[in-house]
Amino acid sequence: MVSAAAGGTLLDVRVLPRAPRSEVAGVRDGALLVRLAAAPVDGEANEALIQLLARTLDVPRRAVSIVAGERARRKRLRIDGVPPAVVQARLGGTPG
Repeated sequence: MVSAAAGGTLLDVRVLPRAPRSEVAGVRDGALLVRLAAAPVDGEANEALIQLLARTLDVPRRAVSIVAGERARRKRLRIDGVPPAVVQARLGGTPG
């Protein structure tokens, strides 16, 4: 789920759009489970995901980017400037 990348961290995420509220909801199938209130239309869910994770990880929005799975529920995100141990701790110590 969390792995090292040059200058940051890679994070595997499973997204459930159209949820009642946006939240980080634990781990499912080896990926961080994120529920999003936004619909997967015109990039709204991707933008909501980036905003939620930036806020949760206490990093600027520009530090979070989708590197794989832009149109899929399973995504890989890059968090620049934050080591994997810090990402894991800020996510509540979820194993990865």
